[in-house]
Amino acid sequence: MEHKEYWEGVATGILGAAVIAAGGFLGYIRAVPEKEQSVLSDSAHVQKLEYLESLIDEYYLEEKDEEKLTEGLYAGLIYGLSDPYSRYYTAEEYEKETTGTEGSYVGVGILIGKNPGGGAIVSKCYEGGPADAAGIMDGDVISAVDGQDVTEMELDEIVDLIKNNETGSVLLTIHREDQEQMEVRTEISDVELPSVFYEMLDDEIGYIRISEFTGVTPGQYETAFQKLEEQGMKELIVDLRNNPGGLLDSVCSILNDILPEGLIVYTEDKYGNREEEHSDGEHPLEIPLAVLVNGSSASASEIFAGAVQDYGVGTIVGTTTYGKGVVQSIRMLSDGSAVKLTSSRYYTPNGNNIHNTGITPDVEVKPDASLLNQTDISHEEDNQLQAAISVLNEGKNER
Repeated sequence: MEHKEYWEGVATGILGAAVIAAGGFLGYIRAVPEKEQSVLSDSAHVQKLEYLESLIDEYYLEEKDEEKLTEGLYAGLIYGLSDPYSRYYTAEEYEKETTGTEGSYVGVGILIGKNPGGGAIVSKCYEGGPADAAGIMDGDVISAVDGQDVTEMELDEIVDLIKNNETGSVLLTIHREDQEQMEVRTEISDVELPSVFYEMLDDEIGYIRISEFTGVTPGQYETAFQKLEEQGMKELIVDLRNNPGGLLDSVCSILNDILPEGLIVYTEDKYGNREEEHSDGEHPLEIPLAVLVNGSSASASEIFAGAVQDYGVGTIVGTTTYGKGVVQSIRMLSDGSAVKLTSSRYYTPNGNNIHNTGITPDVEVKPDASLLNQTDISHEEDNQLQAAISVLNEGKNER
């Protein structure tokens, strides 16, 4: 009974506070003249923010973080656009975003996560990076950096210790299953994140998977293509499934080595200003091509598939793409923060904007339902890849 009365008292107190707060807010807002103004020039909005901050000061239980509140105001303004592609970045967030889009950074070439037992676990050691050359492997646990214990540190702190070593190398204390603790020294240098993966399939079919279009992707694609040519490639499959997109310059650079001379893609902003990207036609692809796509192929991936489809230089295989036909531009601010805004629509060479509709494949093939939840699928089990191979083989018979 006492417990029930306690919660009834709490509820009454909350209701009373809510009424008082609402009254205070209504009182100040009535004093604001109604007139057409922009968001930041309207004094009513400024007064409301001041009032909300006063409520935080009076009622919020914990200590407030002034810097986070300020960043929250900026982020909230962009959030109000209700655009899933526009956002505000703090200086730290923008630095990480730049690393992702450029595809390169200064470090040792590992991706780490928090280890449940303390320290950091190497979830990915990038092939060809300094850590890979030093012998570090996926699954290794890092417990110390240059002799400093990191078992209780946050990931950001561990990353800073590894990357910001002025000596040009770092000593990592490594624990590996069924082995004794070891000390591994690895260089700190420029690291390229792999975004292109390739291999030669049967029947002289080259296979190139592009995971994302970053700043280093064109160079990696060129290397993959040359290696496959040296192995006798006669046909090519480009796999863009689950590729979320990336940089416009990156995809256009690769398409320049595939398409004949002509328009690759064009964009138009809110004022009707048009910008075009063209292929010089000096290196058109001269072997049969199939492009794999699915519902997670978006943005730059759709520019790739749309151009190939419009020019008829390859066959699109898989399921309808995501449907992101808008382009974002990023502006860095003086304090290191940045804002990304949707600034234009893009159109395929034939003038199609595929926003919210996607690109329909020439050959529709849904993935085998029994394999949807599996992460490690062999080429033989991959029915979409097999369909692309069949398309190329059928064309070979016709030729």
